[in-house]
Amino acid sequence: MEENLKEKVKEVFGKNAEEYVSSPIHAKGDDLPLLVDWLKPEEGWLVLDIATGGGHVSKALAPHAGTVISTDLTEEMLENTARHLKPEHNNIFYVIADAEDLPFLAGTFDAAVCRIAPHHFPHPEAFVAEAARVLKPGGKFVLIDNVAPEDPELGRFMNTTEKLRDTSHARCLPKSEWQALFKENGLSELAALDRKKTFQFPSWAARTTESEAQKERVKQHLLSADENTAAYFQLITHDGHIESFVIDEWMALYEK
Repeated sequence: MEENLKEKVKEVFGKNAEEYVSSPIHAKGDDLPLLVDWLKPEEGWLVLDIATGGGHVSKALAPHAGTVISTDLTEEMLENTARHLKPEHNNIFYVIADAEDLPFLAGTFDAAVCRIAPHHFPHPEAFVAEAARVLKPGGKFVLIDNVAPEDPELGRFMNTTEKLRDTSHARCLPKSEWQALFKENGLSELAALDRKKTFQFPSWAARTTESEAQKERVKQHLLSADENTAAYFQLITHDGHIESFVIDEWMALYEK
């Protein structure tokens, strides 16, 4: 099952590489300047960007760090990202890598970042262990990802929504699970921020759905939300069409 999911990740992201470079949610989030402010990378730092996708973290950090190693599981995605970034940034290097089995020695990096990707990882516990392993003592780690509400029913609704829309989705964890994993791996929280993120339904659904029938299944699932669920996710509809909804995102800074 795990290997099937990872193959699905490669398939979905390989086909949609360009969309993830240009997606406003990925490219223009105000978390990118905040990431630089939190990390305060130095000229001599070696920084790891885990599951870079469209390369937005690498692009944000490259002007401030010595070297950025930009990794992704999907070769087509990484090649596309490199084409966009290479003309402007000569201190970014690209490595095909599995976030749950990083090909780097222990204690290599001054900082590591993973943004809007861990919900695709089958084994988040392996990902956190690997991120902690490759950091130097005192190294910083930033996680930015969609998180499930702590309420199990709301969490199930959110994850079902994501899975219906994107078959490469694994699971959005609630904050409490992430915090437990970080603690188990010797990482201490320095800062954290709860955020709300709005998805415009038409563009969000179109990015990974493979047919109108799949898009319709996502729509009907969202429309099936009871009053409490619809209110939590701030579901906005008009004449039977979904305009937007809102999910939780968490940004956290940890230190080894």
